[in-house]
Amino acid sequence: MIARAAGQLSRLLPRFSDYAELPRTWRRDIIAGVTVGVVALPLALAFGISSGVGAAAGLITAVVAGLVAAVFGGSHVQVSGPTGAMAVVLAPIVAQHGIGSIALVTGLAGLIVLGAGVIGLGRAVTFIPWPVIEGFTLGIAVIIFLQQVPAAFGVTAPAGQRTLPAAWAVVSHANWPSAWLTVAVVGFITVLMVGLPRLHRGIPESLTAVVAATVIVVAFHLPVDTIGNLPSHLPAPVMPHADPAALRTLIGAAVAIAALAAIESLLSARVAATMSPTGPYDPDRELVGQGLASMASGLFGGMPATGAIARTAVNVRSGARTRLSAIVHSLLLLAVVYLATGPVGAIPLSALAGVLMVTSFRMISASTVRRIVRSTRSDALTFVLTAVVTVCFDLIEAVEIGVVVAAFFALRTVARRSSVVREDLPGPYLPGDERIALLRLDGAMFFGAAERLSNSITDYPDVSVVVIRMSQLGMLDATGAHTLAEIAEDLESRGITVIIKGVQPEHMALLANMGILDVLRHENHLIDSLDDAIAHARSHANPAVYP
Repeated sequence: MIARAAGQLSRLLPRFSDYAELPRTWRRDIIAGVTVGVVALPLALAFGISSGVGAAAGLITAVVAGLVAAVFGGSHVQVSGPTGAMAVVLAPIVAQHGIGSIALVTGLAGLIVLGAGVIGLGRAVTFIPWPVIEGFTLGIAVIIFLQQVPAAFGVTAPAGQRTLPAAWAVVSHANWPSAWLTVAVVGFITVLMVGLPRLHRGIPESLTAVVAATVIVVAFHLPVDTIGNLPSHLPAPVMPHADPAALRTLIGAAVAIAALAAIESLLSARVAATMSPTGPYDPDRELVGQGLASMASGLFGGMPATGAIARTAVNVRSGARTRLSAIVHSLLLLAVVYLATGPVGAIPLSALAGVLMVTSFRMISASTVRRIVRSTRSDALTFVLTAVVTVCFDLIEAVEIGVVVAAFFALRTVARRSSVVREDLPGPYLPGDERIALLRLDGAMFFGAAERLSNSITDYPDVSVVVIRMSQLGMLDATGAHTLAEIAEDLESRGITVIIKGVQPEHMALLANMGILDVLRHENHLIDSLDDAIAHARSHANPAVYP
């Protein structure tokens, strides 16, 4: 037992094989790391600001959490740091509990994610349907865009309002004589980010656009808000203050953040595994790495981190093959902290808002939306409902509701495909055959279909023997087994002999535990062969001819 536990734990820790390809790929890994670091810089600053914890916290998170997740995570090419979804979740927490609560809630969330990885919950993400994932992504993209509207108009977001009404209030009450300048900066950023890739795909469009906007603002002394002072070094790690009263208040927020961090990181790692030739990822180890990353980020004053799909995709497309690329990405951002905080502090807030607005549009795949809408009505409804709940209510609730709705439609489909079919008895007609009902159970006998199938089985008048064929039954749960026992008991009480044929081995123990053997007239009425079952049924239907 101890040896097995030690083996499981060692599987979740870094090992030398993580870098087996390094002698052949280190040049490509370094180039990919520099590329993704350049892309990550404006995003880290922007997500830090939009979450309410500040640009410095976003940059610290990209450095510390990005490095820890790269070393301990379960994917060779995953890039971690602050993300738009996490910024969306953090913003109301900061507004309600203050910025001082972030260190504690980040550490708690990291601890929860770490525990989930240790106990093996990593593969739970496979139960989230694709329409739910895409609806969640669409909702996040809309929220990210709406969150940037106040910065785009050069004002502070109205306090205490949700994202959608707050954005509407800003636009409807805009002071255009002062707002036009920041809106123009956003437009400038948009034009460059859309146009530069058409000139050359190798140009880092977001960084280039931000640098160009900053140069223009500084050169012409334009009156727009900027990031301001940033720390020129990493702060010393400090344990979060765990006030018992605050702990009780923030535990719910920590659980929500942990759920989001786990879902987003595992989805990103899964996408990376399909894009990269580096092989599959380890979902449990990925959770361990992300949990440690958020805990380390909280110690240094950062925010919760997750795997970032956009940065991971850039990393893979740039040729990354090992964890070195993500490590280089963090080291590059660390160099920015120590060497370039002055120039970075001059970046206009509206420029970062423009970067996030364009990024939000790029998160939406029009072809994916079309495929889901054209698939089935149930999948389309699940997709739309998840997106609407994400925008209007809560992110975690959106995933929960989406999964529940998708599960409901799936169970309804399974229930509709479950049926009871009366078959003709094999061979030529023999006297007494009209008093035998041969019933085949198809599909699943479970809680969603048990009552309907029960009515079908018991609704056969003028029969003295019912043979229930179970060899085609794919699924049986406790409700279905209990219902079958009730059916047999009801038929036997009415003088109708019940013979059950072809019980699959995996269903036998469940049927026995539900008492079906006790209600059958004889233990020999549980038969494997159809010919034997029909012969035995005929002996009951016409005992004078078939003794």
